[in-house]
Amino acid sequence: MDVKEAVAKAKDYTADLFAQEQLSDLALEEVEYNEPSNEWLVTLGFSRPWDKPYFTVKGLPAPRLPRSYKIVRVSDSSGRVISVKNREFN
Repeated sequence: MDVKEAVAKAKDYTADLFAQEQLSDLALEEVEYNEPSNEWLVTLGFSRPWDKPYFTVKGLPAPRLPRSYKIVRVSDSSGRVISVKNREFN
């Protein structure tokens, strides 16, 4: 599979998995191919409804929504999603 197919598979899977959480702004953040494991590591970011601010001050721009980041591991040979886990930042 090529990189576009891996990203599409990861996005579709994530949108379906978190469908009840009403994700917004699902977007590709980064992608990497891990040759030893024959897997695509696709990092996706998104926001959830509870990330929205409770109020905004009139005349000021709304604050940027916090985002969740997930690493979706996709098998290159089978196209199967192997795992979805939180992206850790150091």
